[in-house]
Amino acid sequence: MAKPNMSVARVVKLNAASVGKSERHNERKNTNYENVNVVPERIPFNVSFKSPGDMTYNEYFDHLVAEGKISTRGLKDGATYFNEMIIDVNTAYFEEHGGYEFAKEFYEEAYRFCCEIYGEDQIVSAVMHADEINSAVSEELGKPVYHYHLHVVAIPTVEKEILWSKRCKDESLRGTVKEVIRQVSHSKKWKNSPVLDEHGQPVLNSKGKPQYVKSYSILQDQLFEHMTAAGFTDFQRGERGSTAEHLESLDFQIKKDAERLAQGEEKIAAGEERLAEIEQATEAATAKLQKVQIRYDQDRKAYLTYGELEGLGKKGITGKYSLEPKDYRDLVAMAKEGVASRGEISRLNDTISRNQRRISSLSRSVSALEEKLAEMTAKYDKLVEMTRPYVEAVQRFPEVVKSFIEKLLPPKEHKQEQEIRKSNHRNRDGAR
Repeated sequence: MAKPNMSVARVVKLNAASVGKSERHNERKNTNYENVNVVPERIPFNVSFKSPGDMTYNEYFDHLVAEGKISTRGLKDGATYFNEMIIDVNTAYFEEHGGYEFAKEFYEEAYRFCCEIYGEDQIVSAVMHADEINSAVSEELGKPVYHYHLHVVAIPTVEKEILWSKRCKDESLRGTVKEVIRQVSHSKKWKNSPVLDEHGQPVLNSKGKPQYVKSYSILQDQLFEHMTAAGFTDFQRGERGSTAEHLESLDFQIKKDAERLAQGEEKIAAGEERLAEIEQATEAATAKLQKVQIRYDQDRKAYLTYGELEGLGKKGITGKYSLEPKDYRDLVAMAKEGVASRGEISRLNDTISRNQRRISSLSRSVSALEEKLAEMTAKYDKLVEMTRPYVEAVQRFPEVVKSFIEKLLPPKEHKQEQEIRKSNHRNRDGAR
């Protein structure tokens, strides 16, 4: 059964000190990336729907403060200045609907949704990443497939009325609205909403306390409703914090990297074995050449020094040289052996040269494989180290991890709560 396509919106809180890391990742300002799925050659395919221009994220924030468009009144040091909203749908969803071009259309509409949530001025950056490969889907389909998703960094603000104080000289103004500011506040922006019944009264739980719908849960509803209304269908409303696809891809990549690591080691071993065979063949050819050069001495038992060769024959009165029959036969035999040896020596020299070239080529191949093996080993070790805490926690404290995840992810809403929430949405739409 095919896995359903689900939309997901995650919101991360960032302050002035921590936003730099997100900026370097989102705007691809790093030279190396912790995310091993990033393919540098694909970075030009990323799409920026909103950019801070030449400013950093913090400089853009300060610029809005200086222009009076936002206010930091009441904020403490280290407060949340930014939200990073990450919106995505399963990789397969985009692959089924046209890939890259469809993803651009989808996330351009998702960017418009974010503008409605934050206000376009308060959005610092909006980038669709198209350079992170999904190893699991790529392996399944036999071609490179990329995971398209949207990073939106925005400033959470709410409208706040500033009243005239009791010290105002004009008594008629006291307690009235002096001005309305856009106050930076994450907690007020994402304040949980009470669940209301059909009469508009708060729904109480078993302990008599009001029930609340988490603001991020409402965000999931709003995103799903906005995108389906814009004509994007064939996916379901997802749950906040879902990382199933990322973990699946990570596990798959660890497995495949381990396989590639083993294959690389096998190739290196085979290369080294072949290299040893060629070196042995070269040594044998060299030894054979040496044997050929002295073979006449061993086989024919006819060896003459340079001095003896020069002393062969006697010069007659007419100037011609005469040889003893034995010297003549030895000299002819040596000449024939020399001519035959030249051809064999030439062939052996060619063999040695070819083997030396093959040794050089194999040495380069082995070096390249060793470098690739070292790179894959480093990536594999990094992936193992990244997942080690989670794996150890699951092995040692499975119930604690399960309890933690259940607390981290929002519980599935009961049917009654879903009906109440839908009724609230219909009432709200009717009021509009």
